[in-house]
Amino acid sequence: MSKDGFIIEAQGIHKTYRMGAAQVQVLKGADIAVKRGEFVAIVGASGSGKSTLLHILGALDRPDKGVVRFEGRDLSEMSGGELNEYRNKMIGFVFQFYHLLDELNVLENVILPAMVPAGIIGWLSKRAGVKKRGLELLKAVGLEERATHKPYQLSGGERQRAAIARALVNEPRLLLADEPTGNLDSATGNGILELLERLNRAGQTIVMVTHDERVAKRAGRTITLADGKVK
Repeated sequence: MSKDGFIIEAQGIHKTYRMGAAQVQVLKGADIAVKRGEFVAIVGASGSGKSTLLHILGALDRPDKGVVRFEGRDLSEMSGGELNEYRNKMIGFVFQFYHLLDELNVLENVILPAMVPAGIIGWLSKRAGVKKRGLELLKAVGLEERATHKPYQLSGGERQRAAIARALVNEPRLLLADEPTGNLDSATGNGILELLERLNRAGQTIVMVTHDERVAKRAGRTITLADGKVK
């Protein structure tokens, strides 16, 4: 934790992408700071840089300029191995399109982030404990009866709940959600928001990107991104 109490903070973030011959400047000095236990929504029009900023916070992308600090530590000073551990253990990711693997069942999808870094020997020693946690998470999100189903057998809302359980399996300190209700009808999306609110009440820090002001109002604090900067 930084001395100011922020779990994550980004200062002066710039990001430009090349699209054909053109260069598109997406972020133009964006700043954000989030305290442990907050539920923050980042809102803005399509193309305002919301998802880009979220990906930079999660080290899925690097800024061209600016600093991101997690618990006071500059991400740019981390080694490749440290960044992999940061993405795997410190951060939980929830995406609009779920990214579940159809060849695995729901429980296997949920525990995948715990399997990946373990190696064969390490996995054998921790498998029982991880499966137990996976089943507990599926129960918490109302999917215990779906553990052995494949993702294509689930509804959109069920798939998103499975994706949230997967994001939580390594007990991340920060949950990053990119348009988590964007692919769902309003009733199903409301169920996902209630789940996020419940997680936040239990202490989970959440940063959520959305273009929908009604969704954003469910968060404790809203940050508006416009023209590459925080308004």
